[in-house]
Amino acid sequence: MLAVFKRELFSFLNSLMAYITIGIFLLACGLMFWFFPDTSILEYGYAEMDGFFSLVPYLFMFLLSAITMRSFAEERKEGTYVLLATRPLTDWQIILAKYLACIVLMLFSLLPTLVYYYSIAQLGLPKNNIDTGAVIGSYIGLFLLGSTFAAIGIFASSLTNNQIIAFAVSLFLCFFSYSGFDSISRIGAFQSVEMTLVDLGISVHYQSISRGVLDTRDAIYFITFVGLFLGLTKLTVGGRKW
Repeated sequence: MLAVFKRELFSFLNSLMAYITIGIFLLACGLMFWFFPDTSILEYGYAEMDGFFSLVPYLFMFLLSAITMRSFAEERKEGTYVLLATRPLTDWQIILAKYLACIVLMLFSLLPTLVYYYSIAQLGLPKNNIDTGAVIGSYIGLFLLGSTFAAIGIFASSLTNNQIIAFAVSLFLCFFSYSGFDSISRIGAFQSVEMTLVDLGISVHYQSISRGVLDTRDAIYFITFVGLFLGLTKLTVGGRKW
């Protein structure tokens, strides 16, 4: 399992696509957080990162879809999964190795954004005038959100041998899971179950953690969501004749 994890991680890091994908993500974060007038912290004038954490989920959809799209799609296209399956590994070990490699890549992408926290802390009047607890909670929320999007992306990649299709399916499922339930709840015909639909979406749970409130119900929700899509991946991979 460790060998599969290393192979997945280093095969991505050894490709130009990894640096282009992470570079575009960080560039988009930087432009939105510092330069674009509508979202710039310099225009906002307050020492907080709420604007950043409200924008990153949408960038995460593209980042995690790009990272995960090759997980199983490439194996299926090149026919290498048969060789992998002959190793003394279960389907779960293969899935978890690929999933954890994607999580590590997500953390690599997030680490440089800690510079924003330091910059705001130094620019604030007085210095360090920033709610550190809320920032920590928001990063925990981002980690849980990214873990969920990675599970969705792994599942999408297991459905096809085309990486572009896997990317598109993952992007759609991530967007729907994050914002779709909120949009459906505002339709008149679903007003009687509005709160239930809102609770099914990722957005409300992510926002709850981003406020610095670490509720076990939100953590259980994300863990359940990850388990659901990894379980669906197991069904897809286990029931396919590669």
